[in-house]
Amino acid sequence: MDAFFAAVEEHDKPRLRGLPIVVGSDPEEGRGRGIVATANYAARAYGIRSAMPIGEAWRRSEAARREGKPAVAFLGGSHRRYAEVSQRIIAMLAEVSPAVEQASVDEAYLNLSHLESFAAAQDVCQKLKEQIHSAEGLTASIGIGPNKLIAKIASDFEKPDGLTVVYPERVEGFLDPLSVRSIPGIGPKAEATLRAAGIVTVRDATALTEEALLDWFGVWGHSLYRKFRGLDDAPVCTAADDAKSVGEQETFRTDTLNGEFLSGRLRKLAETVHRRFAADGFASYRTVVLTVRFVGFETKQRSHTLPQPAGDLVTLQFEALRLFLPFLGSTENPHRKKIRLLGIRAEKLIK
Repeated sequence: MDAFFAAVEEHDKPRLRGLPIVVGSDPEEGRGRGIVATANYAARAYGIRSAMPIGEAWRRSEAARREGKPAVAFLGGSHRRYAEVSQRIIAMLAEVSPAVEQASVDEAYLNLSHLESFAAAQDVCQKLKEQIHSAEGLTASIGIGPNKLIAKIASDFEKPDGLTVVYPERVEGFLDPLSVRSIPGIGPKAEATLRAAGIVTVRDATALTEEALLDWFGVWGHSLYRKFRGLDDAPVCTAADDAKSVGEQETFRTDTLNGEFLSGRLRKLAETVHRRFAADGFASYRTVVLTVRFVGFETKQRSHTLPQPAGDLVTLQFEALRLFLPFLGSTENPHRKKIRLLGIRAEKLIK
């Protein structure tokens, strides 16, 4: 879906139509401490992007306003509403594909191999886009390819409201001119590593040996070597049991190292995760993941996999606190940096 949260808000509130919209935390006139969840395309023209600090988004909005442009409408959003719309759209997808994998609230993979031709798949996807727009007033961008990797990259190729088809014999020509950043999983740090070696495009990257990628990126190098060549054999997973994780995080109004406060918030986050975990019908989890973000946005993650699956709140809280306590001392936080965000995630879930 295109700028999904913002698009739903614009559809529901006619007064917002045509305006730049940001869904996220309260900017508090530049003092806000959260991030942008979604920015529509009018807001992106101001340089505002998802995951940007909300204070920076507000400052960019103010700069645009001073130039005589419309100010951004900052909205808290309604995740219940977005989930309702998402469920209806997923139901539409299930009508055209025997296998639908929901990757997130606004993204899914469909296996259309039963249609036996790319031309037939393109026709079905065009009709699907029209159905979504007619029913929900929203646009979707679809990529069609010989595997999930190519389909994902193609879906971003002509946003918004795009439909891009990449035939198997055209994969190399499609990927070659793209930036390495177009490959899912490559972020700013990996891009900088590659750029320092003169690797800018995917075509450049295909000249790298697998050994070189392993030296630079560890075991991830195996996956990158295949991705640069458009290779991906991951199936479209449909079972609810394949849900990867349930998580929650909180950005604090004030950076802090107050152990009592942070431990209390961590226990509350664990309660929320456990409540969602149970509501989604899961019986147990095997891995607990802790995220800690310091002032300055340095972020660390630590995880522990239990010897046996657990399903109770007490174990989840205990494991989260055990992972967190070293961040209050010199083991994980030798420079005594204050903490701005904590997050907990339960993984390896079992129905």
